[in-house]
Amino acid sequence: MTSDDRELHLNVNILDAGKHPGAWRFQDDPRSFLDIDYFTEIARLAEQGTFDAVFLSDGVALISEPAEKPWQALEPTVLLAALARTTEHVGLIGTASTTFNDPFNLARRFSSLDHLSRGRAALNVVTSYSPRAAANFGVHEVPDHEARYDRAEEFVDVLTKLWDSWDDDAIIADQEADVFADAARLRPIHHEGEHFSVRGPLNVPRSPQGRPVLVQAGSSETGKRFAARIADVVFTAQTTHREAVDFYADLKHRARLFGREPAALVILPGLFPIIGSTEAEAFARKAELDALFPYDLELPRLAAQLGLDPADVHLDRELPYDLLADVGQFAGSRGFFEATVNLARDRGYTVRELLLSNGGGHRQVVGSPEQIVDSIEHWFRSRAADGFNLNFDVFPSGLEAFVEHVTPELRRRGLFRSEYTGNTLRHHLGLPHPANQYAK
Repeated sequence: MTSDDRELHLNVNILDAGKHPGAWRFQDDPRSFLDIDYFTEIARLAEQGTFDAVFLSDGVALISEPAEKPWQALEPTVLLAALARTTEHVGLIGTASTTFNDPFNLARRFSSLDHLSRGRAALNVVTSYSPRAAANFGVHEVPDHEARYDRAEEFVDVLTKLWDSWDDDAIIADQEADVFADAARLRPIHHEGEHFSVRGPLNVPRSPQGRPVLVQAGSSETGKRFAARIADVVFTAQTTHREAVDFYADLKHRARLFGREPAALVILPGLFPIIGSTEAEAFARKAELDALFPYDLELPRLAAQLGLDPADVHLDRELPYDLLADVGQFAGSRGFFEATVNLARDRGYTVRELLLSNGGGHRQVVGSPEQIVDSIEHWFRSRAADGFNLNFDVFPSGLEAFVEHVTPELRRRGLFRSEYTGNTLRHHLGLPHPANQYAK
């Protein structure tokens, strides 16, 4: 593929109408976020473009009330199971919180999805911090950052134990001898920890990938250590090339310290391309969308995501840097915080410019297909990324433009596959089949 034998990896981040806050007003049908045909079209486009996977983040509360459009309303595993029936190759990544779930149920749901998709499932593990979400689960006070990650560490250990509670070859299925499974290759896990007590085994045999792919997105010191230990894929918010290169090198080094092969940790920053046949056409599309930008919603949301009082944030001034908390003390998403502040400082943006160019903490690139590929190639070859979690301005038109015009240029430059060579998500990502921790 490339001179260093690395292969670019691309996912589609399905964000309801699209990444741009005005996207739902740009669509033909603003109710499509509840329509399976809409999601099927997106998944089929991703498969046409030979993408590694489609990705569903999750929200378990309305962001604000009472009249705002719901964000990520449909439950991810239910939707992905439906998409598994209409696709053959593209991976299926769903998000779930370790704060508001139990390991056995989550292990069962994602193992089931891996079986039903014949080996295309992945779990994106998040440690939720939203008080609105907590209130929906009877949690009166959201645990602090370290406590959430402490629970998440044990949670994932229980998941992998449950997924490994069956050996790959545990099922004998000898009908004549009346032997279904080899008892020696199936065992309880007997986990006893600070947060969970789980006997096991899982009631779903080991899945086609051995285990579903594990995805993680933490950018704090605790989050990076967690990702380096357990993740197959890391989603990250990186808006400047310098910070992205440093993050990439740091995480690969941390993986090596855990005895892992660094190439088995795939790092995918978010990228928000706005595409036109020419640069002028791309900026015209952006201007049309920006005319729909809901500043009244997005300015207070940005302030909250940076730990600021909305009264201290003004559209046509720079961020009040002197009022920003130290990132180590920040209770929200530290990855978003750092990426957003780094971009604002690097470019000298006003708050208005930041809102229009930030893409929710992800790097925005506006231009022709060749310009989009130039940016992707630069970050990939300089080891700022192994690929990208792609966010599109409006679905399905933004994705359609990428598949029709950007993907061919990626292939022409030898950066991206022309066809699938395997059927599982692990194969697409170049990841090995995981060894069973209990196998002798």
